[in-house]
Amino acid sequence: MVDISFPNQTAFYRGKVRDVYTIGSQWLVMVATNRISAFDFVLPRPIPYKGQVLNQIAAFMLKATTDICPNWLVSVPAPNVSVGRKCTPFKIEMVVRGNLAGHAWRTYAAGKRELCGIPMPDGMQENDPFPVPLITPSTKATEGHDEDISREEIIKKGLASAHDWEILSDYAGRLFTRGQEIAGKRGLILVDTKYEFGKIDDEIYLMDEIHTPDSSRYFYAEGFGERQTNHEKQKQLSKEFVREWLIANNFMGKEGQTVPEMSDEWVAVISKRYIELYEKIIGETFRPEHHTQEEIIGMVTAALRANHAL
Repeated sequence: MVDISFPNQTAFYRGKVRDVYTIGSQWLVMVATNRISAFDFVLPRPIPYKGQVLNQIAAFMLKATTDICPNWLVSVPAPNVSVGRKCTPFKIEMVVRGNLAGHAWRTYAAGKRELCGIPMPDGMQENDPFPVPLITPSTKATEGHDEDISREEIIKKGLASAHDWEILSDYAGRLFTRGQEIAGKRGLILVDTKYEFGKIDDEIYLMDEIHTPDSSRYFYAEGFGERQTNHEKQKQLSKEFVREWLIANNFMGKEGQTVPEMSDEWVAVISKRYIELYEKIIGETFRPEHHTQEEIIGMVTAALRANHAL
């Protein structure tokens, strides 16, 4: 959506994949676009239906975890739009890792046995499960790359108090366990994910999206052990295959590197992967929805009025 505005809009922020509109001082309208990012870089072509997939998976998962902690979401008035409470965010992301994959594996393969101050056992191979999931937070950079950070550094820098850290880590661990349970029932393994939290007054709320292919990595459970034994790549549903494609084409978001061309066929493959994860995790056939900009503005306005935000 371009040049859109909502009643009583007071601010606008364009993230890598989301457009966020502040309504008054207490409400947010979050639009999940079809943009796709990797290595903190927005790729040049949008992915059809990606915004709807992300928004609807996030809504499903937020609803499935309300007994663990409060979250920001109030309404999903349009397929790719969510309305909720504005929080004051912690400037950290709570990354939880159940398996040695992605960034953790790259760190491990480089010979390091510690991540964010958390030790990693010797003798592991790529994608092996950790004895217990690791919480490996990162800074939430406004520009550039997020950076690994330890619990001690977070408290020392005032990014969270010791008391808040205990709540954040407890919530993150329990949310990850719930995510593993939901994934397990659908024949998937939740490998790793990230959570973002904020505060309203003194209460901590879960923010943003959770357990989506943009924030999480999933493996297929069937055949996992056999593939590990044979040192084969795991079959996965996540955005990692996009990162792997970029790496294979000599792009990791570094200065001087050029984004490889994204063909129509490749864009279609990415879209299909996103839809596949939706159908796998939700257990329902994906139904693409199309609405005009005017229709979406009307839906969001009605939702804001219904929640006394206007």
